[in-house]
Amino acid sequence: MTNNQEYHVPVMLQDCIDALCIDADGTYVDVTFGGGGHSRLIFDQLSGNGRLIAFDQDPDARKNAWGAPNFDLIPANFSFISNHLRMLGIKHVDGVLADLGVSSHQFDEETRGFSIRGAAKLDMRMNQDGDLTAMEVVNDYSEKELLRIFRSYGEISNAGKLVNILASERRNGKIKTTTDLTTILDKCAPKHREHKYYAQVFQAIRIEVNDELGVLEEFLKQMETVIRPGGKLVVMSYHSLEDRLVKNYMKRGSMSGEIEKDFYGNVLKPFVEVVRKPITPSDEEIERNSRARSAKLRIAERNG
Repeated sequence: MTNNQEYHVPVMLQDCIDALCIDADGTYVDVTFGGGGHSRLIFDQLSGNGRLIAFDQDPDARKNAWGAPNFDLIPANFSFISNHLRMLGIKHVDGVLADLGVSSHQFDEETRGFSIRGAAKLDMRMNQDGDLTAMEVVNDYSEKELLRIFRSYGEISNAGKLVNILASERRNGKIKTTTDLTTILDKCAPKHREHKYYAQVFQAIRIEVNDELGVLEEFLKQMETVIRPGGKLVVMSYHSLEDRLVKNYMKRGSMSGEIEKDFYGNVLKPFVEVVRKPITPSDEEIERNSRARSAKLRIAERNG
């Protein structure tokens, strides 16, 4: 088996596999299958008694799957991980890997509307069966709702100005394509920082369309019951909003960062960090794959 590099270039591939400390007879879950890069390396280390479960809600990813009695690809959002594992008769697993964010394929496929390149329809759905699209967010959301997502998900400093311009422009006609949107963004993007500004706005809309932070929270809440004591939770994130949730959960046992202690003052948390600081890509990897630049890999082990 070989990685489908055309579909997605896996980031910190070997670091992720090493972090799982794979037992050949163990059961593992890759909740972001994509091109199958991470999954294939996990699977290659398993015996016939080992098992790999993968998740991906994007129908395009399914063509990267392979047939094996100890491999299952679940075509669903990973926020439902517990239910699907239960249906497969799996109570606990030895490790879970999550490579968050958008795949190379989704960015490169211009018709999906994730990239500022081209003139694609404003879509941005990771699951093509999803109801909400970027076009609906941009054209139908109230100014108050737009302000919320641009401030919270894009951390955009002039969000108020952006919302006013968007509201004015959409009164003149529907904003339909990525080009329509970037043309409007030109009116409020800081000089010499236009591309970063576009990326922040597109990120905010994408997070809203796919409820990415809500999905991540639901996923993390289930890890305490999904992973057996001693098992590994390995999560790679690409922006500060995701990384903050993962960091808080691994360090403090809650997404909010609040610490709960027992009668004796011991911090109550289901996981303990394996590395105190996130692992980041090497300069060589970033040179080969610019999308690795913002990646942060965090690893934790289940208490108990």
